[in-house]
Amino acid sequence: MEVTDIGNKEEGKVWHRKPTPGEWVMTVVRTVQQSKAVRFLHVAFDTTGDSFLAGDHHGNIYVFDISRNRFRLLQKTGQACTALAFTLRRTTEFLVALADYSIKCFDKGRKDKSLVSWMRGHEGAVSSISVHSSGRYAITTSLDTAQLWDLDTFQRKRKLNIRQSVGIQRVFFLPLSNEILSCFSDDSIFAWESDTLSCQYQLPVPDSGPKISYRAFAVTHDGKRFVAGGRSNLLHLWCLDSKQLLRVIQMPTLVRTVRQLEFLPDSFDGGANQTLGVLSQDGVMRFININTCKLLFHLGSHDDAITGATISPNGRHVVAIMDNGSINIYSVQSLTQELNKVPPPLSQVAVVSGGDTTQGLSNLKVKVRSEVLQRPPINSGRRQIRTLRPRAVCTTDDKENELPAGLNKKRLVALLKTFGEYPAKYRMFVWRSLLCLPENHAAYSSLTDKGLHSAYLTLHDKYPIKSNKLQRGLQRVLSALAHWAAIFGEVEYLPLVAFPFVKLFQNNPMVCFEVVATVIVNWCQHWFEYFPNPPLNILSTTENVLAHHDKELLQHLVDCGITSQLYVWPLLETLFSEVLTRDEWLRLFDNIFSNHPSFLIMACVAYITCCREPLLLCSQKQDFEYFFHHRNSLDIGAMIKEAYRLLSSTPADIHPRTILSDFTPLTRGQYPMFNHYPEFIVEYQSREREKIRLQEMEYLREREELSVRHADFVRRQAEEETYYTQQELLQKAEEQRRNILAQEDEKLTQQRAKLAAMKRELNVKELQLLDATRSRFLKHQQDLRASQIQRLDQEIRRKMDLRERETAAACQDLEVRQMELEAQRRQLEQVRKTLYSTSHTPFLLCFGLEVAERLQQVDAEQERKRESPVNPNMMSLDGGRKPTQALGEHANSALKGPILGAEPVTLLWGNSANQYAAVLPPSIMLRFCFVFCFFCLFVFFSPINDISVCPFLTVLSVSLDRGRAQLDSSERELLKEIRELRQKLAARAREDNSASSQSVRTLSSVSQ
Repeated sequence: MEVTDIGNKEEGKVWHRKPTPGEWVMTVVRTVQQSKAVRFLHVAFDTTGDSFLAGDHHGNIYVFDISRNRFRLLQKTGQACTALAFTLRRTTEFLVALADYSIKCFDKGRKDKSLVSWMRGHEGAVSSISVHSSGRYAITTSLDTAQLWDLDTFQRKRKLNIRQSVGIQRVFFLPLSNEILSCFSDDSIFAWESDTLSCQYQLPVPDSGPKISYRAFAVTHDGKRFVAGGRSNLLHLWCLDSKQLLRVIQMPTLVRTVRQLEFLPDSFDGGANQTLGVLSQDGVMRFININTCKLLFHLGSHDDAITGATISPNGRHVVAIMDNGSINIYSVQSLTQELNKVPPPLSQVAVVSGGDTTQGLSNLKVKVRSEVLQRPPINSGRRQIRTLRPRAVCTTDDKENELPAGLNKKRLVALLKTFGEYPAKYRMFVWRSLLCLPENHAAYSSLTDKGLHSAYLTLHDKYPIKSNKLQRGLQRVLSALAHWAAIFGEVEYLPLVAFPFVKLFQNNPMVCFEVVATVIVNWCQHWFEYFPNPPLNILSTTENVLAHHDKELLQHLVDCGITSQLYVWPLLETLFSEVLTRDEWLRLFDNIFSNHPSFLIMACVAYITCCREPLLLCSQKQDFEYFFHHRNSLDIGAMIKEAYRLLSSTPADIHPRTILSDFTPLTRGQYPMFNHYPEFIVEYQSREREKIRLQEMEYLREREELSVRHADFVRRQAEEETYYTQQELLQKAEEQRRNILAQEDEKLTQQRAKLAAMKRELNVKELQLLDATRSRFLKHQQDLRASQIQRLDQEIRRKMDLRERETAAACQDLEVRQMELEAQRRQLEQVRKTLYSTSHTPFLLCFGLEVAERLQQVDAEQERKRESPVNPNMMSLDGGRKPTQALGEHANSALKGPILGAEPVTLLWGNSANQYAAVLPPSIMLRFCFVFCFFCLFVFFSPINDISVCPFLTVLSVSLDRGRAQLDSSERELLKEIRELRQKLAARAREDNSASSQSVRTLSSVSQ
């Protein structure tokens, strides 16, 4: 046993020394740093059975290709996987259930091995993944739910929810059907329609007996039988067609719990698997036959326990995950030695038919029998007593009937005559035993090492086969035959002879070669004596047998011009493969290999005689040719019986046994020499063929050169034509481009002219617009200036009106004041007159004179002011006044002068009234008279006899001071108002002058 440690490698070889075919046990382990082993958890095979996936608890997914001896790291998921499965439709995609309750789909065919999809929805660990046979749907199962996924869109379609008290054990698709089988923890099993999810049926579970608590389930590949096991050594087997419990299989007492069930496929059982692998709690996987209930072989042991196992779909390998975390790869061929043996007589096989489950388990229970020889018990004594029995005396007949592997030909023939054929499962083994194949590995390897024969290099051209594997197998077998004997490289019908056996033994080319060689040596005797013509002696012998047993049919064939080369040779050169189906051909060759080589000729005659009715109706050669090259409605059992009748009833003088020797197997070690053919013809044909081959090679070489030259010439011619065509196209394109350029230039010129005209129009419009804008602006400015001038005129007129009103008001005030002064003057005149008439005249006169002097000083001051320069506006204003107004003002100022400049009266006592009167002018005298009159009125109306002169003067002085103060204040206020009025008028005059000058400048600029 070879052990391979993949370690941290990402790819490499599975084994470095190929195991022998007889015993093949391969162990794969993975260790990391410090020799720490990494456990593998799950494995899954692809549809071919040649490669499988393996996932470890570090999350690494590996693919192991057994046929190519390679392994490769596909993915590093980072977490342990709980289930693996391939998607079936897209063979490079696979599903991985991870510890985080999710399912991921990867594609191992991509270079980056990228993630295809990520499916979520489970709330618990996914324990199994089942993919539909079409590859479109998948079911993932956890303890609490099962979910149906669409693998085209990776979307969840349905979800199966159950009560918390009832858990789900497993939900999976049934093979070759649209049904889903669900198994629950309460031992109930239901079948559902996958499209509508409607319940189809429920499998009956026995009520009596111990409760099994199903944990493991398995279905045959044809989907007809279902087996379940659990916490017991009992297995329940149902028939899904009848929905009945067939039997209860009791495993050995060492089995207490069944952990896993797997059916072992067989290439010839048609999916009705009979071998069941049962993995129990002790780590041993026992393989039993569910029909005979016989223990065939087992894997594992107590020390090297198995925790899980997977069987390839083709039934060649078993991959087991061991208790230590490694993977063991077993070859089923080395394990099924018991399967290759002939089954015991039917009387010893316990067959239990199905019945009603209400009858109890006693009628259905069958115990598994072990066929392993038990060692005799060891006695307690030191010596052991051995009983020697004499060997049975073998007769000569028994020796002739003895076959390899302990088979007996006589018993096989009896079995064949009883059932008409050998069991499909053991047919290949029986054939190998009947033909006594030597299995010369070294001799066969020497033939295959020579490579493909030159005669079959182009076999696919003449015999195209859809399967490349089958094509290569046929080519390999024919090349080995051609290397073994030269004639087989010249026989044209040899592929027709070998093809049925190549199709049967395509997985074992050495056995196929030896079977075909044995058939040629024994059943094709004398076929090559008349080479390259058909075997005329064999055809004539067949015709003689037909003439003896059916003269009428032979006469009809002769009358129609049909020879044996037309009705016998097509059957022989194809070995009936064109006229029989696969099952019929296998049944026929079960009988051919079990009888004398002459049975093949008798089978040809039997086929013709069994079809005599349709042959008698045929009269055209084309009809006969079609008949013997196509399948016809024929009872193969009747044909075989007729062959046996002909074999026993044909006279010895025409019997084929007289010209055909008995069966002779191939020799061991080296294959026998085959020279039963005209060597000179074969050599001549070989030389001719070699010559023809050389000539053909020369011809092919010359033709190839000619074809190369012709191709070169054609290529050059095409290139030249292409060149000229391209030149013409380029010239035309250049012409077109030039025309397009000229048109574009003309269009451009027109567009430029239009653009220039548009520019001119735009310039004219712009100038017009500028002129209109300027005119509008000037008009706006003129309007604005006119409005401003109009406003100024209005303001001037308003101010002039206001000044005139103010002037008129002042004139009115002056007139009123003049009138008042006139009234006062009159009163003063009256007072003067009165004073002159009284006794106080000197005093009053002195006072009057002093007042007159003061008035004269005021008039001189006013005269000086008038002589000083004044404002033109004031001059114009004064000039505009009336004389009466000016006189009023002079009077007012004269009235105010003496009062403002007056001093106390006591200062005037030193002067005489006469002096003042002589020097005063009349105006002063007038004022004096006014004051004097006022004083006289005061004295006149005051009581004289009560007041003396001094007190009177004192009072008069105080009164005059008070009056003078009032007159001064009023005069100051009046002067102040006059000054303010003059300032305002001067400022308005300046503003009017500036506004008028500005308007004049604006009008002059606008006019310019």
